[in-house]
Amino acid sequence: MNPYQNSQRWKFLILIFAAVIAIASLWYTNYLVKALAESERTRAQVWALSTRNIFVMPDMNDDFITYIYAVRDSLEVPAIITDESGNIQYTRGLDTTKTFVKVDAPLNAYLNTQKYDPKYFENELEQMKRQHEPIQIDLYDGEKLFVYYKDSLLLVQLRIFPYVQLTLIALFLAIAYSVFNSIKKSEQNQVWVGLAKETAHQLGTPISSLMAWIELMKEKFDAENDPLIGEMENDVHRLEIVADRFSKIGSKPVLENHVVYEVIKHFVDYFQKRTSDKIEITVAGDTQVEAKLNVPLFDWVIENILKNAANAIKAEGKIHILITENLAKEQIFIDISDTGKGIPKNKFETVFQPGYTTRKRGWGLGLSLTRRMVENYHNGQVFVKESELGKGTTFRIILKSSLTYEPAKIG
Repeated sequence: MNPYQNSQRWKFLILIFAAVIAIASLWYTNYLVKALAESERTRAQVWALSTRNIFVMPDMNDDFITYIYAVRDSLEVPAIITDESGNIQYTRGLDTTKTFVKVDAPLNAYLNTQKYDPKYFENELEQMKRQHEPIQIDLYDGEKLFVYYKDSLLLVQLRIFPYVQLTLIALFLAIAYSVFNSIKKSEQNQVWVGLAKETAHQLGTPISSLMAWIELMKEKFDAENDPLIGEMENDVHRLEIVADRFSKIGSKPVLENHVVYEVIKHFVDYFQKRTSDKIEITVAGDTQVEAKLNVPLFDWVIENILKNAANAIKAEGKIHILITENLAKEQIFIDISDTGKGIPKNKFETVFQPGYTTRKRGWGLGLSLTRRMVENYHNGQVFVKESELGKGTTFRIILKSSLTYEPAKIG
């Protein structure tokens, strides 16, 4: 199974599991909120009935009066009783620090006189009206009172608790994922760096041996100018470059000024002879613009994209490389276009993920390494500029130009 698709599947399953937990938590909390709200409504109704008994049964014995007041005082939610005109008759559970305000007066008998703060009561009453329908109290003389109440602090906190809980869990998971992902990437990088350097070390001996054998063949068969020997030398030189690439992984590469066209054209000439003769590769555009490059690593970038382009062309086709310069932004654009099978739009970013490949025997590392070499080592960008299924794809590489020339065009 494709490791990238397998990883995506696991991430999707974990996301679904997290969503189920979140929905279950919200549902259960909502159930508790409804149960508590019904309980508070019942207590408010009991309080309203006890208040009515006080109004309509003035001749109760002392024990019953004590019981009725005890029932009324047991209400925990803030409440206000008004008459039919909306005038406040009685309050319960309001903030005592805001219920009264002191009146400034001369030093006389009214120095400590207090009165109700009407603004505070109005605000509390409006809030209660918005939250719940009033409970009606019918008095003995036909008059009516209305009991308004609002949610207790416990109920309010319970309403927001699941959202606070889920936010904290999400924050914890995000931090944990970031930390573990960073550790995992660090471990993978160490493995890849060690493997790459060991590969470069192992290639050193056979490459040196091959170079010696070629020199011996030249002398023994007087084949100094033989084209086959020349191509063998090119391949051995290519092996040297590959070994040098692997040895540079994990180290900061040295960047030097190079003419972009010459670097690309030199590699294309080598690559063209080693690919199908039914695929035509052309290079055009600015021939003198320069950028800071590490040639072995940049050749690897071009090689990976050209191999993908060649694999996308089923029988015969063309690969065209266009080099242009944006003078205003001091950038170099390298567009590599092919006439292959194309890439779906929703895969434009996926193709750069490690492990993603459409080939049965592919490792899915070429374009991932390409992006890393362009962005991390050359401070540039690489992306799918455009693609159409059945017609082809264009990859764009953006580099910073190091020098500005009067551009010369070819092709």
